[in-house]
Amino acid sequence: MYSMKLAILGSGFISRFYADALVAQRRKDTIVSVYSRTADNAGKFAADYGVPHYTTSIKECVSHPDVEAVIIGLSNDMHLPAVLEAAAAGKHVLCTKPLGRNAAEALQMLQAVEKAGVTGGYLEDLCYTPKFLKSLAAVNSGSIGDVIWTKSRETHPGPHSDWFWDKEKSGGGAMIDLGCHCVEISRNFIGKNIKPVEVMCWADTRVHPIDAEDNAIGLVKYENGAIGQFEVSWTFRGGMDLRDEVMGTEGTIWANNFLRTGFEMFSTGKGVLYVAEKAESNAGWIFPVGDEVHELGYSHMFTDMFDAIDKGKQPAETFYDGYIVNAILDAAYKSAKTKQWEPVKLGVWRGLKEQQAAKEMAAYDDQYYLIKEEVLPGGEKKYIIKHKITGSIERR
Repeated sequence: MYSMKLAILGSGFISRFYADALVAQRRKDTIVSVYSRTADNAGKFAADYGVPHYTTSIKECVSHPDVEAVIIGLSNDMHLPAVLEAAAAGKHVLCTKPLGRNAAEALQMLQAVEKAGVTGGYLEDLCYTPKFLKSLAAVNSGSIGDVIWTKSRETHPGPHSDWFWDKEKSGGGAMIDLGCHCVEISRNFIGKNIKPVEVMCWADTRVHPIDAEDNAIGLVKYENGAIGQFEVSWTFRGGMDLRDEVMGTEGTIWANNFLRTGFEMFSTGKGVLYVAEKAESNAGWIFPVGDEVHELGYSHMFTDMFDAIDKGKQPAETFYDGYIVNAILDAAYKSAKTKQWEPVKLGVWRGLKEQQAAKEMAAYDDQYYLIKEEVLPGGEKKYIIKHKITGSIERR
């Protein structure tokens, strides 16, 4: 491995999280240039992180002769032009989520990096959290059998920056902001090579005076019959709630990634105390997070991205993944309007073809299927069985 020389586009909240991860993890990579819309913000970021060059020109930033890879931490409407600029300069490019405001933008970005022959890394940090990685390893090892249903939830009181609340700049509301995390988490557990086929979604603006949705729930149906469920909100009070569930034929996973992780503290509110991202109070019983950069997956994410570039292979999360997520969310937005199941329209699909639902029933013996087996309080075993021909259900 060698030191990766980086440019960061953006100087706000997410770019600072990225910079914190970069200086904490591999300790080999350096930020050599930073872009911001205003010189003051660019200069402050450069001073805080020891960056030797800053600018208010994206082209100047990505074309800097020392830059090998570009990290995009900009508003959603700026992702496409920034990616096109980086690809044109022949630089590897890592873009924050969501990849685009819609699938059409995401596809342009995917095509641009592939034509330029550079790596396009999708910075989906919640697919790199320690709990997620261990859960995914368990699923991939067969520990919970075939995954039939996943649930992913992200809710909080709303984002930090003004552009998130502008539907034109962001491409939507809570669903494009948070649902992109949840959809990709479910894709990983169900299998990225399994095609998403249709979506049913409810979305509404319940609290905030905005044009976009601030709450949504959706069901994504996959070709093998699995369901990925997402729950998102910009109106949840009490901090940031990140939870995942995976239900399989042989087991279940529950993961609480952020809000309640075993670290609890009481304070009267005296003094200056940063609790955690999206925390609404520093008084009473509070729930700090020991190392947010690590717990939110940024450290593992950048290690995977740069190691992939080092070795000339694809990272775990690519622009292709970002494109699939955008296509699923496009269907979700349409469903929220029509109140019907809407198909996921994929111009590019690189996974399995016609993967049908597998429904292999467990056998009790040659004549009966096994519905359920359990041990009663007295120690005896009970079996619920179904006759293979007559369909009669019995207890033994």
